Amino acid sequence: MLNKFIHRPVLSVVISLIITLLGLLAVNLLPMAQFPSIAPPEVNVTVEYTGANAETVAKSALEPLERAINGVPGMKYMSSDAGNDGVGVVQIIFEVGTSPDIAAVNVQNRVASVMGALPPEVIKNGVKIAKEENSMLMYLNIYSTDSAMQEKFLYNFTDINILSELKRIKGVGFADILGAKEYAMRIWLKPDKMLTYNISTGDVLDALAKQNVEAAPGKVGESSEKKAQALQYVLRYTGRFSTKEAYEKIPIRANEDGKILRIKDVADVEFGTTYFDVEAKLNGKPAASIMIKQLPGSNASDVIKDIKERLKEIKETTFLNGMDYEISYDVSRFLDASVHEVLRTLIEAFLLVSLVVFIFLQDFRSTIIPAIAVPVSLIGTLFFMQLMGFSLNLITLFALVLAIGIVVDNAIVVVEAVHAKMEESGISPMKATERAMREISGAIIAITLVMSAVFIPVSFMSGPSGIFYRQFSLTMAIAIVLSGVIALTLTPALCAMLLKNHHGEKKKDNWLTRFYAKFNNWYNNLSSRYQRLLDVIANRRSVTFISLIVFCVGTGIFTKFVPSGVIPNEDQGTFYASITAPSGSTLERPKAVVDALHKACLGVDAIESVSSLAGTNILSDGTGATYGTCLINLIDWSKRKESVDDVIDLLVEKTKNIKDAKIEFFPPPAVPGYGNASGFELRLLDRTGNGDFKRMEEVNNQFI
Repeated sequence: MLNKFIHRPVLSVVISLIITLLGLLAVNLLPMAQFPSIAPPEVNVTVEYTGANAETVAKSALEPLERAINGVPGMKYMSSDAGNDGVGVVQIIFEVGTSPDIAAVNVQNRVASVMGALPPEVIKNGVKIAKEENSMLMYLNIYSTDSAMQEKFLYNFTDINILSELKRIKGVGFADILGAKEYAMRIWLKPDKMLTYNISTGDVLDALAKQNVEAAPGKVGESSEKKAQALQYVLRYTGRFSTKEAYEKIPIRANEDGKILRIKDVADVEFGTTYFDVEAKLNGKPAASIMIKQLPGSNASDVIKDIKERLKEIKETTFLNGMDYEISYDVSRFLDASVHEVLRTLIEAFLLVSLVVFIFLQDFRSTIIPAIAVPVSLIGTLFFMQLMGFSLNLITLFALVLAIGIVVDNAIVVVEAVHAKMEESGISPMKATERAMREISGAIIAITLVMSAVFIPVSFMSGPSGIFYRQFSLTMAIAIVLSGVIALTLTPALCAMLLKNHHGEKKKDNWLTRFYAKFNNWYNNLSSRYQRLLDVIANRRSVTFISLIVFCVGTGIFTKFVPSGVIPNEDQGTFYASITAPSGSTLERPKAVVDALHKACLGVDAIESVSSLAGTNILSDGTGATYGTCLINLIDWSKRKESVDDVIDLLVEKTKNIKDAKIEFFPPPAVPGYGNASGFELRLLDRTGNGDFKRMEEVNNQFI
């Protein structure tokens, strides 16, 4: 049957072309990522209780939600965080493989069943349920060189003109401006005046609720089929107030003497922002900071590309004079650099293998055959990767690099066998190919199955690390199987068409033939020495078993001393600084530390920009007056000699004099999706149920 592929080379070429074209089509469909998605699906439930502290939010809102959500199908565990800004978040982590869409629907059903138990203020603000990746995709800063544009203006400009556009981009799962600086009318009550007029806070709130409303006044003159009307008017109401003067004139009550007590009599009215709990800066200048996370299952590279294109359009059409944006963190920056290095390694490995084949086969025509067969196997593998839902990541690309040295073997075996037949019998390449394939076709099938059997069992490993092994092993196995198919179809056809029988002919005397002669003499001497070594140890079984035992013991010893881990940390071109001030500190202390850290970064040439957030904790994604965060972006790898660890060590030395807060530097996690830092997270659980935070702090300090 295999002779058909030898006598019908067009059939063999068409089969290879179909495999190659399918692989090329799959290149554009394969999502590109740094690593396979191993992070479990996550659904977040966010509530906002205006004016409440962390304890109130936890007891009144988070506890009812946790009781209702607990036990939702597929749930692995859940955790909650509450801040003194009134915002609480319940994070529900699901088992790997759970559909994020189904998980979000199940959580929403559980939340709906307990809505009646939540405080009215929480229901009024809305309970937000969102599925998202627990890793940052991009970090943007909108800033202005005009000092008149303060953070308040930048925040609201970004909220109105930019954020809504970014949320509509396909693949964006979460996009929000850090902090809460929406325009708001702030009413600062005067306790002494309120006491004089016998006014409570509730009276002011009642006046605001009654006067500052949206109303539907209806129509005048609408036809009623009873009396003809000449004109019809649609009534309009001014709606909510929008100026400081209008709020000042809101009446609270009328006294017996006819005087009207207004808000301006007991309070100062100011056009400001909702909160002042977060301050964002870029290189020391006010900025509006946007954090973007991708939707589970989306293509990170495509999402980032679409975001950058949309930002360019918005800048040209919407930005005011002096306004600009900067991408402080971009996953694709490190991803593109890593993929570029792997692709370069892939090309270098292919060229090196081709060179080795040329030196040993010593025939240009014989070298062309494996050089054609290898790309067909590798490109065809991409099609099957797309069918199985894999992504084009560092793991699968690494598998393709290693596969080059394996898939070339089948083609070399066929070419060598054909040459052996031509040298022994002096027959034509066609006849030699037929005889060779009758002898080695079974061996090719056997070695293909054996090599595949080495990798396929690894794909059955479970857990997050099992996903890494699965994509690596199946990519290798597919490439090996395709190389076997090509060795039985395309390679024999190419041998019959391209090879020529030059055995026994006198070779020309040139530099290449002289090089071949020297190489063959060297290799024959090496082969003779190896044969003599085998003659010495072949009948001495003790030497073989002793060597085996030494290798096994050495492997066990080195396994204990070599550090273990899933993926090593690499220089991603950025790192974080987490700032923690003493308990009870106001926001001014983290702001001062953030400014001092920025000044320390100014003298470091490897640092490109510093994005700071006073009032935000990067480790928990929460807010608090005692926290601060800096995202320090380094210049391109080709323009600096220092690694990210070198820069961190330098900043540790330069910030030793800062005593107002604790500063921790750390790079982003090696594997996205497991929080914002590498390592592991440990939480202590208070099972006593007494809610004694002071005692909990003592136990926590003792544990650490």
